Amino acid sequence: MKPVRILMVGPSLDILGGQSIQAAKLLAHLRKEPGIEVDFLPVNPILPGPLRRLQRIKYIRTLATEAAYLAALLVRVPQYDVIHAFSAAYWSFLLAPAPALLVARLQRKKTILNYHDGRLEDHLRKFPRALRLMRIADRIVAPSQFLVDAFARFGLCARSIPNIVDTAEFRYRERSRPCPVFLHNRAMEPLYNVPCSLRAFCIVQAKYPGARLILAHDGPLRPRLEAMVRELGLHNVEFLGAVSPQRMAELHNEAGIYITSPDIDNMPGSVLECFASGLPVIATKAGGISYVVEHGRTGLLVPPDDHRAMALAAMRLLEEDGRAPRLARNALAECDRYRGSAVASLWADLYRELNSAGPF
Repeated sequence: MKPVRILMVGPSLDILGGQSIQAAKLLAHLRKEPGIEVDFLPVNPILPGPLRRLQRIKYIRTLATEAAYLAALLVRVPQYDVIHAFSAAYWSFLLAPAPALLVARLQRKKTILNYHDGRLEDHLRKFPRALRLMRIADRIVAPSQFLVDAFARFGLCARSIPNIVDTAEFRYRERSRPCPVFLHNRAMEPLYNVPCSLRAFCIVQAKYPGARLILAHDGPLRPRLEAMVRELGLHNVEFLGAVSPQRMAELHNEAGIYITSPDIDNMPGSVLECFASGLPVIATKAGGISYVVEHGRTGLLVPPDDHRAMALAAMRLLEEDGRAPRLARNALAECDRYRGSAVASLWADLYRELNSAGPF
């Protein structure tokens, strides 16, 4: 039987983030699936030779990169049966998946919009024309039921296929009573509300002077956050900047508690990595997080932007014998549904279903 040819379109690891990491993981596992041939087209291609200099010039780099991406779409899309386009919100949607959907439609190819952004509702309110573009897709897939429900509110039918966590990449370690070493590894952008985590840590450090906070990854708010650390009189706070996936596994093993305080979120892969590492999770009950973390069973949830509740949850984990390992064991059991082979199999079934549905 002729294999189903898939072109996956998304950010490469040159843009280190949740989408690029998930795309790389899925690509690796799909290449083990029988009857599936999959290739990757980056939305952020590196220009050849002297043209690469254009990508160092603000504004010009966006135009040059988009032109190269569009040219690649026109050449490569005709060679495949199904185009699988990763998507974020706002302008990123218009620059990356929207062209892939439009070119695929012109070429009469089947399409999947794989939407990963917890800001979907705000996106569609601010960019109502995006709704019309999304309807072009033959299938819409999101990693969480949270987004499936959000799509339904706009009259779009979507299905959920979860993100991947490769447990073999992480060392599972139970913490009977966690050490006061806190890990935060979300981008330093407004929607992730890192100041809330800093204020919570301030309360914890007042009681545990030796407590540490490790801040992995980077973003536009970093200067403000560094100033906030000084204003709060915090110490033992480490800003690590961009961190590779391999280094993240080491940080998970080093830390005692994971904290994340977004105001908006979808299905953070970082939480699943904590599940695989035995690292107890404290998170705000924002967006899709409550679809992944069950309060009191696989982690602790607190109201958004409530640093006092987050600090109290942290101190409970530090002081209550047995609570952290119970959460960790329950969380590890959840990882089976996120295994790479299981997730890739769901995608392969969808590709076959779409390809067998007949001509465009």
